[in-house]
Amino acid sequence: MNASTTTTRQAARYVLRFSPLIDHGQTYAFPCDAAGHVDIDALSDRGRVDYLFARTLIGRDFSLPAVQPVTLH
Repeated sequence: MNASTTTTRQAARYVLRFSPLIDHGQTYAFPCDAAGHVDIDALSDRGRVDYLFARTLIGRDFSLPAVQPVTLH
């Protein structure tokens, strides 16, 4: 197994969640590793834009992001 396969498997188990500072705001979540690193190259174009948007507005529209395990239903 190579490193990229391991990273992909680990990334699928966690999300980096950006929660809104206001009650009616939108939450964003992106696949990440256990340390919260998002593989921006693996995101879709829209996902990349959303990720950069949320990251830019930390403290204004979003709280600090939190790494959370993915819950399977």
